Amino acid sequence: MTAPVCTSASAAAAPARQTLPHPRLAPATPSLYPSFASYVRARHPALLRTARSLTANPSDAEDLLQTALAKTYVAWERIEDHRALDGYVRRALLNTRTSQWRRRRVDEFACDELPEPEPRPGADDPAERQALRDAMWRAIMRLPARQRAMVVLRYYEDLSEAQTAEQLGVSVGTVKSAVSRALGKLREDPELSLAR
Repeated sequence: MTAPVCTSASAAAAPARQTLPHPRLAPATPSLYPSFASYVRARHPALLRTARSLTANPSDAEDLLQTALAKTYVAWERIEDHRALDGYVRRALLNTRTSQWRRRRVDEFACDELPEPEPRPGADDPAERQALRDAMWRAIMRLPARQRAMVVLRYYEDLSEAQTAEQLGVSVGTVKSAVSRALGKLREDPELSLAR
């Protein structure tokens, strides 16, 4: 006959501790989302909020999310832990947005209005100001693509030299020298000298 063993109520209620195997060797657990479609239905609103925080335009956010979800769909079978799906999609959103910034065309940036130049004495005519802005934009469009991107980020989107360098994946020194050369070309642009 065995003697009874006294245990505390909390010890009796606590389940036995188990050591879990290495995550790669863990047995397959039932998926949180039986299909890609069920995942998108469940998580779309939250993922769209993340995409909107990365873009200034709701349409761009939709496009960004669709691209990230397409990448997730391609990798769906390889993603073992469906609890990590949101992290995977967020990483795809960030990587896609970064790539867009790096290869973005200058004429595809969103802003409410173009920055106004400093008013010149005697130049209160709106048509004259518009003509000058148009001439400036045409001159900027004639710059080489890299210089154009840096000028737009620095002076139209008002980013610092460090922020511009980070967005384009170049050094601050490269931004400084390219912007300096671009401004020199703009000062020598014949259309701008006629508009002054």
